[in-house]
Amino acid sequence: MVRVDMKKLINEPGAVVDEMLDGMVAAYPEALARLDGTNVLVRADAPVEGKVGIVSGGGSGHEPTHAGYIGDGMLDGAAAGEVFTSPTADQLGEMIQACDAGEGVLCVVKNYEGDVMNFETGIELAEMESDVEVTYVVVDDDVAVEDSLYTSGRRGVCGTIFVHKAAGAKAAQGGDLAEVERVAQKVVDRVGTMGMALTSCTTPEKGEPTFDLPEDEIELGIGIHGEPGIERTEVMDADSVTEHLTERVLEDLELDAGARVATIVNGMGGTPQMELFVVNRRLQEILGERDIETWDAWVGDYMTSLDMAGCSITLLELDDELEELLSHPVETPALTVRDD
Repeated sequence: MVRVDMKKLINEPGAVVDEMLDGMVAAYPEALARLDGTNVLVRADAPVEGKVGIVSGGGSGHEPTHAGYIGDGMLDGAAAGEVFTSPTADQLGEMIQACDAGEGVLCVVKNYEGDVMNFETGIELAEMESDVEVTYVVVDDDVAVEDSLYTSGRRGVCGTIFVHKAAGAKAAQGGDLAEVERVAQKVVDRVGTMGMALTSCTTPEKGEPTFDLPEDEIELGIGIHGEPGIERTEVMDADSVTEHLTERVLEDLELDAGARVATIVNGMGGTPQMELFVVNRRLQEILGERDIETWDAWVGDYMTSLDMAGCSITLLELDDELEELLSHPVETPALTVRDD
């Protein structure tokens, strides 16, 4: 039964991930397929002959991450753990094998201890059961926190989407496994993100906010599972929040005047588009004041935290290669890039 003190469009809390995945396949039956007995979705035409497979995964609750990015030019498969919980190693191993067409598989892993550990074990299982060649990159773009209860080093957050995009494009263009891994790592080395929360989120199983955030406070530097940030402060206006987040990311990336960037203003799941565009307005003003050119600006929900209100800002320093890869056509449920 749904708890009477929790208003969510779910049935049994323990069934929400299973029912979500079935609903995604029902919405995109020609594009997505579910591996029997698993929480893994793959391209309906997987494995794709002559192409390196690109896979990812993590806890549910961050939709459209990860399965929303399955499709031509991006991911071949995505594994969904329970809410805010890493996928199991055996399911990751099955996904890797299902997406291997003989050219190898790259795993894109967010830097959370459970994700890294289970992907490493899943890779070992896949290599034991088949002759698949597998490698992986770990995304650690969160500039706010160095080491936490969940990570050794920085957390992996919304910059992961740029990794998916660039690696998926290189694979679609026929790059071999080493080239695809190189491009993915290049993005990891050039991307930074910082987020903030106006409210907590409420997980279906717990039925109450995952942390306490008073009405007159916000949290800066928060993680996508509600992990603590670096500072709680009184409520600030949108420009002040944007300036704080952007300055931290710029400081981390050490961008010079004349640099080119792609940006993401990402909603955390409960933030109206109106507010995200207000943030983007000030972000682009700041970059212009620094003589930093925005090549492309994405605004919307790309990596969320259930119903949390807040946002994150991501900057990726570009070069000619990354521009070309980000502009490569892609067709997924959550992201479409048309051919010019």
